[in-house]
Amino acid sequence: MKTNQKKAWLFLAPTIILSAVFSIWPIFRALTMSFQGGPLINLTFNGISNYQYIFSDPEFWTAMKNTIIYSIFAVPVALMISVMLSWFMYSKLKNSSFFETTFFMPYVTSTVAIGIVFRYIFNGDYGMLNFILRFLHLPAPSWIDDPSMSLITLIIFGVWTSLAFDIVILMGALRNIDPSFYEIADMYGATSREQFWRITIPQLVPTLAFLLTMNIIGAFKIYTQVYALFNGQAGVGNSASTAVFYIYNKFQIAGTPGVAMAATVVLFLVIMFTTFLQRKLMKKVGDY
Repeated sequence: MKTNQKKAWLFLAPTIILSAVFSIWPIFRALTMSFQGGPLINLTFNGISNYQYIFSDPEFWTAMKNTIIYSIFAVPVALMISVMLSWFMYSKLKNSSFFETTFFMPYVTSTVAIGIVFRYIFNGDYGMLNFILRFLHLPAPSWIDDPSMSLITLIIFGVWTSLAFDIVILMGALRNIDPSFYEIADMYGATSREQFWRITIPQLVPTLAFLLTMNIIGAFKIYTQVYALFNGQAGVGNSASTAVFYIYNKFQIAGTPGVAMAATVVLFLVIMFTTFLQRKLMKKVGDY
C-alpha cells in the first residue's frame, strides 16, 4: 500500500510542481505586490496605499460595475439559449453531431479573429446588423462608437462566444440521461414539456452547476472580447472597461504594478465569494 502511494506521488509530482509554480505561487506573489509600490524592478513596501487608491478610483468602480452587469446578463442568457438549442438538436434533429460540430467551431477559433468579424457586423454605417434593422424599419444604433451601447454590444458578443462550449457540454450530458426515463414518461402520457421540466432539467442540474461556475468565472475575467471588439480599447471613453482590462492598463500602460495587483486581489476575492454563493444555491436546487 505504501509503495503504491509513493508511486502515485511520483506520477503526481510534475502536475503538483507545475500547478504550484504557475498557479499557486502567482497568487501569493500578487498578494505581496499589492502592498508594494514603485516600478516593477524596484518595488518597495507601501502598506495599503494601493487598496486606498483603487477604492477611491472611479475607473475601478466603473470597471467592476461593467463586469458585474456583464456577468448578470451574459451568463444566464447564454446558458438558457444553450439549453434550448441543445435540447432542440438532441430531440428534433437526427444528424445532431453535424450541428454540434458547427456550433463548436467558434470555440476553437481565435477570439480576436471573431472580434474583427463582429466589429464589421456591429459597424454603425455598413454593418450587417444595422442593415437588417433598417430593412425592418427598426432603430439602428451605433453599436461600437456610442458609449451607451458599448456594454450591450459586449454582452451580445459574450453570449455568442459562450454558446459553443456550453452546447457541446450539454449535448454530452443529454446523451447520458437514461432513455428509459422518457419511455416510462411516454407510457404515462407525459407531454414533451413535462418531460423537459421533470426529467431533463433535473438530470442536467450537475452540468448546469458546472457551466454556471465556469461561465461566471470566465465573465469576471473577460478581457479578450473587449480588446478584440473595440480594437484594443475599452470602448469610447472606457465605457466597456472591465476589471481585467483595468488591471492590464494599470500594470502595462500606467506602469503601476502594485495598483494592478491590488485590483487583482479584490477581483479574486469577488470571484471566490460569487462562486461560493453560486455553488451553495445550485446545491440547494439539486437537493430540491
